Amino acid sequence: MDSWLRDNPTVRNIRAAVADLNGQARGKRMPARFAHKLSTDGSRMPMSVLNVDIWGEDIEDSPLVFATGDRDGVLMPTERGFVPMPWLANPSALLPMWMFLEDGTPFQGDPRHALKSVIDRFAAKGLRPVVATELEFYLIDDTGDDLQPPPSPRSGKRRLGGEVLSMRALDMFDDFFTELYDACEAMDIPAETAISEAGMGQYEINLVHSDDAMKAADDAWLFKLLIHGLARKHGFAASFMAKPYAEHTGTGMHTHFSVLDTDGNNIFDNGGEDGTPALRHAIAGCIAAMPASMLILAPHGNSYERFTPGAHAPTGIAWAYENRTSAIRVPAGAHQARRIEHRVAGGDINPYLMLAAVLGAALVGLEDKMDAPAPITGSAYDADLPQLPTTWDGAIAAFEASELMHRILPRELIRNYLMTKKQEAQYYEELTEVERIDLYLDTV
Repeated sequence: MDSWLRDNPTVRNIRAAVADLNGQARGKRMPARFAHKLSTDGSRMPMSVLNVDIWGEDIEDSPLVFATGDRDGVLMPTERGFVPMPWLANPSALLPMWMFLEDGTPFQGDPRHALKSVIDRFAAKGLRPVVATELEFYLIDDTGDDLQPPPSPRSGKRRLGGEVLSMRALDMFDDFFTELYDACEAMDIPAETAISEAGMGQYEINLVHSDDAMKAADDAWLFKLLIHGLARKHGFAASFMAKPYAEHTGTGMHTHFSVLDTDGNNIFDNGGEDGTPALRHAIAGCIAAMPASMLILAPHGNSYERFTPGAHAPTGIAWAYENRTSAIRVPAGAHQARRIEHRVAGGDINPYLMLAAVLGAALVGLEDKMDAPAPITGSAYDADLPQLPTTWDGAIAAFEASELMHRILPRELIRNYLMTKKQEAQYYEELTEVERIDLYLDTV
């Protein structure tokens, strides 16, 4: 890490930051000349900071606060190392961190450690997940009383309707997307295809698949930080809020994954379209965990406004081949790339928790050789299917009652996450609609 600082002498400021349970970056800023201490000594921060609510407030009655004296944990750099922050005016770098106890034990309330635990369990079986993510977001002008798309810098006009896969909609913000791709390259984020989506001012960028699931999660977390910051640099907002406009489609984050064995073979590939029994076991695990996982896949009050029949977000629990109405889709294409697409999560998720929940559920399905139901055909919205939780309270109850989640996530994290979401749900009820939008627009 010291060599990176020497190779980038113009960097003046460092942010050492960790992802909390909501995926918010929390940490410290320091002059670059002091940053060398981070590689050896790390940085100290209260463990309770990883368990604050979406407002950044302590969780009432949390055992991490007064009951234990609000003790420090030790933040240490992740393997990612320094990444530039191209959205800031002054040359700066971010050092992603994760939290440990004094004795070097991973802090079980850290979402990145939760994903690491799942990845390690795959590795113990000689398996390695390959992961790709598709991130939808809105570009929004929030300077007035009502949200609206920002005017194009080229024409001065606003795009007031959805234009699916429109080149014109992309070219309206050519400078922004060009700078975004340059920034992704500088930050080693594998941003590939960009498209315009169905909502007004809505876009999607795919991040290329990686056989390092932790890097895929890091990439998604850093991408969200980048696009929030870069949009503000250009004079508007970028939001991953699940449903910023009541009348327009919501924002999702679809995840594709396959699993490789020790020889690099895809365990879902049988040389044909159907896939292997392992494919169905993994699908069965995802289906079994889906109701309890909903609190992670849809973590906020606004998240549940996205799940309406016929709105391109799944409402029933089912899987299918090449069918975008189902919660789990097995895409067509080359058999060597046979994979699962998990389509439930919103763009407002914490990428570490989301991948821990999805991959952990698939692993349970593989371990138990679970049987998947028959794939559906036709529209999932017209089928008689078990339904996903449709309210925040319902998702909290399903998460709390689940025994399966204890096979996927650490007990301490489950406790902390439940306390966080219960507190947020309580205070969310007191907010006006304007306050709810303002809460989530920039944070998630």
